[in-house]
Parts: sequence; structure tokens; C-alpha cells
Amino acid sequence: MSENLDCCNNLKEVKAVSEQTDLGGEKLKITGLCCANCARELEEELNGLDGVSATVDFMNMNVVLAASSPEAREKAIYAITHFEDVKIVTESQKRTGVLKEHLDEFIRIGVSLLFFIPALVLDVTGIGYGSLALKIVTWVMFGAAYIAVGYPVLWLTVKNIAKGKIFDENFLMTVASLGAIALGISGSDGFMEGVAVMLLYQIGETLQGIAVGSSRKSISQLMDLKSEKATLLENGVQRTVNPEGLKTGDIIMIKAGEKVPVDCKIREGESALDMKSLNGEPVPRDVKAGDEILSGSINLTGVIVAEVVREYKNSAVARILELVENSTAKKSKPEKFISKFAKYYTPAVCLAAAVVAAVVPTIICAANSAFIWATYSEWIYKALGFLVISCPCALVISVPLSYFYGIGRCAKFGILVKGSTCLDELALSTIAAFDKTGTVTEGKFSVKSYTDERTLRLAASAEKLSSHPIACAFDGAEGGLTVTDAEEIAGRGIKCVCEGKILLCGNAKLLKENGVVFNEKQSVSTLVYVAHGGEYVGVIEIDDTVKGGVAECMAALKKQGLSRTVMLTGDSAARAESIAKEAGLDGFEAGLLPDGKLDRANELKKGGKLLYVGDGINDAPVMIAADCGISMGKVGSDAAIEASDIVLVSDNLSLIPKGRKIAKKTRSIVLQNIIGSLAVKAIIMALDIALPAFPLIVSVVADVGVMLLAVINSMRTALLK
Repeated sequence: MSENLDCCNNLKEVKAVSEQTDLGGEKLKITGLCCANCARELEEELNGLDGVSATVDFMNMNVVLAASSPEAREKAIYAITHFEDVKIVTESQKRTGVLKEHLDEFIRIGVSLLFFIPALVLDVTGIGYGSLALKIVTWVMFGAAYIAVGYPVLWLTVKNIAKGKIFDENFLMTVASLGAIALGISGSDGFMEGVAVMLLYQIGETLQGIAVGSSRKSISQLMDLKSEKATLLENGVQRTVNPEGLKTGDIIMIKAGEKVPVDCKIREGESALDMKSLNGEPVPRDVKAGDEILSGSINLTGVIVAEVVREYKNSAVARILELVENSTAKKSKPEKFISKFAKYYTPAVCLAAAVVAAVVPTIICAANSAFIWATYSEWIYKALGFLVISCPCALVISVPLSYFYGIGRCAKFGILVKGSTCLDELALSTIAAFDKTGTVTEGKFSVKSYTDERTLRLAASAEKLSSHPIACAFDGAEGGLTVTDAEEIAGRGIKCVCEGKILLCGNAKLLKENGVVFNEKQSVSTLVYVAHGGEYVGVIEIDDTVKGGVAECMAALKKQGLSRTVMLTGDSAARAESIAKEAGLDGFEAGLLPDGKLDRANELKKGGKLLYVGDGINDAPVMIAADCGISMGKVGSDAAIEASDIVLVSDNLSLIPKGRKIAKKTRSIVLQNIIGSLAVKAIIMALDIALPAFPLIVSVVADVGVMLLAVINSMRTALLK
């Protein structure tokens, strides 16, 4: 009955702290989860419940829970709150600061050391064995040191055994330390080593917690994009509100030094924006009335009055934070391997320890035809070393931590990676394919060349009255001439009156049909011919220009090991060839319809892992088919985020080789941690078997040391450039 009441109380608390996610469930903030291996065990326990699907994220300390019924949810909440010391918390309940967060551990370790150090001095110098009274004092101090630091482990071991959980680190350390104490007492060596095993283990666990906590804080600081308040203008009155309360169409004021709270369009004022947190670019961006600005950027100079174009939940900053926080849900192959490996590694090593402790000495004694306790004692001692080294924490922690840092580092430069599997695919890609319009090119027409200033001025004056997309190419050109009686002729151009004469502005057919004599120009670009008063004036080349830095991007990708870069487009072969050559691409496929692009992408995949870069809307089928899909500058677009694996905050293609460099280095660090940790554990096991009386403390130090080294190595990912 008390358990049911406890569960009901937990459910009341959970209603207040849970939030819905795009992952198909509610997100619960938790605390008290001691290690990544425990997170794996909790996840397995939750997924073993009928009607429950859950993902436990050790790095972000949350559980994404999906339950098919209220009853299933109730069981899941009960399982979470009764798993070791795990609790469901609100943000306000979460401690901050290393001292507060680990205060209990510091006190336990401090009290233990207070007893252990004088007892160790008495033990090593032999003073503690000078008389029965001193021996009792020494042992009492060792006992106090052991209980002070070991009672949480002992208590969790008892609770877990009652639940049928045996092969966890608490059980292993309990058996190893108590076994060492028992052997020490029986061999008249005291139980200093058993106490040292538990003390070193707890010190290692605390250092691990500090290191992982530091990584969480560094990522939080890295993603400190959200503005806590916004200034809403209502009938000329300023009112401070939360960004979440702003609606599309609201008018807000952004003062110098403030963060942009939501995506908006400037109505009044001009300024410079610091966008380092969004795209990693150190140079401020100048903005003025009419420009759209993204949330998370910082207003550096003037006061801006802007209109909200997207609510907070759909703004850039919310998308970025959500993508980074949910990135651990998509696990890479190394992460999945480690999860499976950890599940079987500990039981396998424990079985090996049992063989070492029981079978090996039995065989030796049988060969000598005599029972020798010293032989059993020696091999039981060696088996305890196996138990100490059997904890897979170094692997289970360092691998997701490396990816967590890698994804966070990418986010620092405006590269939003949806998960470690996406980061791996980016690192392993060997072929890159690009959409043309809006990806390789600017996606808008501009004037490429013109005969003379008069030609450009006449065309600009006429095209201002046109609704054709090509007319946008003349937006920045100076016109100024009075134009009347404009007539837009479909498939030809525009005909109007300028300075009392007929002005023709369009393709070659328009001029020919009006009897104008001229020589046609050969070009892969769109040509706009101009005639005034029946006489030919000149020609203007209009084109969708290649983005700056594209050629450098392609060269960098080839240098990183990509075998081929191609462009897939529905444009003509002549224009595609010209753009591909200017962009430094290896090849192109022109005249492709959407289904043709998909077929060609599948053909490219036969030659290696395919990286596809597009706008994320028209190219969604190709992005889904590709091994890694990247969308360009569409943070506010649901279609882009859903279709692609990686989203670039800006349209800067140079972010792709930067992201790939981080991805490759992250994967390298992951493999270093896996190979290094397994190698150290294998060496310690071999030395434990080969060397007589191999110190148990060395095994503990090696286990703690390799875990800390793996965590520190993972943190190097945060320094990648």
C-alpha cells in the first residue's frame, strides 16, 4: 500500500515537471543516476515494461518516455523513481556548482580519509601491531574509514540483490573490497587493502561525476543562446515579457547588448549583429529595415524595432537547443556496440573470475594431490582483481561523451547535427552530391554583365514594372527613367514607352518580332536584349551566381578524402557545365526531374557513402535516400529539419568541411577510447594472472585511471576547430 501511495505522489510531481518532445513522448528531468552503465540498465528495465518505450540520456540527465496507457506510464514512473537513487526533479531543484553538487561525496571521502590516513601510518610502520590495544584501534579506524565511504555502495548492493540485479558495479566493488578484507584478516595482513579499494573507487566515481558535470556545463554555456526576456511594444508602451509569450505579428524592441529573443523582421533602425553563437563567424553582420534576423544573435549597436515572424517554439534558437539536446537519441554504431558489449562484458569477466578463484586452484591442488589453502587464497586474490577491472564505465561514459562534445562543437559553428549516427555518416562519406539552385548558387538572379550603362538603365527602368522572376535581378540597378504604358508579353519580355519612344526589354524573339536588327549573342546565361525607338541598344547577361567560397569548399572536401563531388540539377547541360566548372565540382548531371535525382543518387551510393546537400524541401526524397543529408540555411523550416540529418544555420558551404573535420576527429577519439580502455583492461588482467601477488590497488588505480583518461580524451573534442 505504501508503495502505491509513493507512486501516486511521484506521478503528481511528474505532471508538473514533464514536457512534450518531438521524439514521440514526454521528457523527464532526473538526478541521482550515477553512471552511464546505470543509464543503460535503467533504459533496458523501462523498455522491458509492457507498453513503454524509453530513452535514458545520461549526458543530459533526462528520460524521454512514451507510454501506451496511463497504467503503463505509472509503472514506468515507479521504475524510474525506484531505480537506485534516481529522482525526478524540476529545473529549480537541480543543484549548481561542483561543491553543492558533490557535497555528500566530499564529506564521505573526507571523513574516510580522516580515519584511513592515521590507520595507514600505524599499519605501515608496524606501530599498530605493537599491542592488542593498538591493533584494535587500527582496525577500528580502518573499519570507520570503510563504512564512511562504502555504506552507499553496500546499501545499493543489498537493494539490487533483492531486486535480482547482481552484475552491477556496486556488487562488484562490494565483493572485491570485502573479499580483500577477508583475505587480509585470514592472512594476518589486516584489511588496509580492502578499505583502499573502496576509497579509491569512490574517489574515482566522484572525479568522474565532476568531469561529466563539467562537460554538461560547457555544452550548456556553448548553447547559451536563449534570451530570458523580451521588450514588447503595445500602443507605444514597453512591457517586459517571456520570449515564449510572443506571437507572430507582435512588435518588439531590441536594445544594444540584448539577444534577439525570437526570429523577426526589422521594421525600424539598423545595427550590427554578433552571430558567433549561430554560425561561428566572428565578423558582425550589418542589418537594416526589411532584414530578417534570427533569435540567438546579439544586437551590438543601435536600437531595433522588429516584427515577430515566428513564435519562440519555431524560432532558430529553439530549434538549435532542441536538436542539440535530442541529439543523443540517435546512437551511432560504436555507441550501440558499447551498449551491447557492456551488457555481456561484466558477466563474462565475473565468470572468468569465478574460474580463476575456484577452478584453477582446484586443478593445481589436484595436480599436487593436496589441499593447500595458500593456493586458493592466492587465486581468489587474483580473481578479486578481475572483479575490480570488470566495470565498463570507461567505455560506457567516454563514447557518448565524445559524441556529445562533437555535436556541441559543431553547433558552436552553426552546424546542427541530429545525432551521433549522423556525425558518423558525415565522417565516413566518400561521395558528395549538391543541388544547384540555392545550394551551389545564390538562388536568385543577378546581373552578370551588360553592354553599357545606358543599356542597364533602360532595362532597370522597364523591369521595375515586370512581375517576372528575372526582374529581381535589376533591384539594385539604377533606373530612374519615366516609363508608361507597360505591357508584359508572356514568353517574350516587356514593352513600354520611355521618353516618347517604344522600349523593348526581353529575349531575342521580342526584338525580332518588332523588326529590330541585331546580332544574337551566344551565352549559357539568360540574355535580356534592349531596343529603344526601334534601334538595338545592347544586351544584359542574367545569371544565378555561384556562392562565394564554393570552389574552396570543394577543394577542402577533396583534401579530406572525398573521391568525387557532383552537382544534380534540372537546369540545361550548358548552364550546369558552366556552374560546375566555376564551382570546382568533378562533374554534373543536368536535366533531372525529382525522380531522376533520386535515381542518380542511388547510383552514386553504389560507389560509396553519399553526402547530399540541398535546400531540404524540394530535395527531401534524395536527402532521405542519402547516407547523410545536409540542408542549407533553413532553420525555420520544418521540412528541412525533418528531411535532413544535419542543418546549417547559414548558407555558408565552408561549414561542411569544418563539420566533417570535427566528425572525423570525434570518431577517431571514440575509437581511441574503445581500443585504449580494452587494451588497459586486458593488460591488467594478464598481469594479474602472470605476476604473483599482483596488488589489488593497482587494478583499482588502473580502472579509475583509464576511465578518467578516457573522459579527458573525450573532452578534447571541445577544442576542435
